[in-house]
Amino acid sequence: MMDLASLTIPIATTVFAWLFSTGIILLLVRLPPATYGIALGMFALVLALATGVVIVTARLDTPLSAYLAAGCALCIWGWHEASFLMGKIAGPRPAACPTTATGWRRFKYATLTVIHHEGAIFLTLLALIGLTWGQPNPVAAWTFGVLFTMRISAKLNIFLGVPNLTDEFFPPHLAHLKTYLPKRPMNALLPISVIGSLILCAWLMGQADRAPEGSAMATGFVLLFTLTALALLEHFFMMLPVQDAALWRWAAPGKPAAKSAAVKPKPDTSGTQA
Repeated sequence: MMDLASLTIPIATTVFAWLFSTGIILLLVRLPPATYGIALGMFALVLALATGVVIVTARLDTPLSAYLAAGCALCIWGWHEASFLMGKIAGPRPAACPTTATGWRRFKYATLTVIHHEGAIFLTLLALIGLTWGQPNPVAAWTFGVLFTMRISAKLNIFLGVPNLTDEFFPPHLAHLKTYLPKRPMNALLPISVIGSLILCAWLMGQADRAPEGSAMATGFVLLFTLTALALLEHFFMMLPVQDAALWRWAAPGKPAAKSAAVKPKPDTSGTQA
C-alpha cells in the first residue's frame, strides 16, 4: 500500500500544475493579437526544451523524473492549446455553423473548424510514444495521452450538448465555435464518459499501488490518476449549474482584450460551404 506522502505530494502537485498552466494559457490569449506570433515563438523555445527533457527523463526511473516528464508533457500540451486559442492552428473552415446543418453534416463542419489542431496533437502523441517506447519512464507519453483522450471526450460531449457550457473564454476570433455548441439537458455520451473516467481512475490507482516503490511509474500513475480525476471533474461541471470558469477568473477577468484586432468569424447560412 502507498503511504500518505506518496499520494499527497503528486496529487497536490498535479492540481497546482493544472490550475496554473490553464491560467497561463488564458493570460497569453489575452495579449494583443499582434503579439501572438512573438508569444508562440517564445513558447516554442519552451516546447523544444520540454521535448529534450522528455528524452532525457525517459531513461530515468525515479520519482523526480516522473514529475519532470509530466510537467514537460503539460508544457507541450500548453503550446498546442495556445496555438489553437490564438487562432494559429485550428482548421480550414473558420465559419459559423450553417443554420440548415444537422446530424453528420454539422459534425463535418465542426470537425473542419478544428481538424488541424486535433491532427497536430495526435501527431505529437505519436512522437512522444516513440520517444519513450520501451523506456522505464513513459510518463510524458501517458500524460499527453490522458489529456488527449479526456479532451476528445469533453469536446464530443460539448458538441452533442450539455447543460453547462464554459465558452466565455473563447477569444473573438473563435466566436464562430459557439454556434456548434448547443445547450441541452443531457446527451447519451456523457454518462458513458463519466463511467469510463471512473473506471480509468480506479485502474490508474491500482497500477500505482502495484508499481515498484520508488519507481517513476509509481509516482507517474498517481499523477495520471489525479489528472484523470480533474478531467472527470470538468465533465461533472458540464452537468451542474456551477461555472468552473471561476477557477481561472484571476487569469482572465472580464472579456478578452483587443477585440478590434481580432479576426471576425465568417457567417455561413447557405449550408453549402465545406
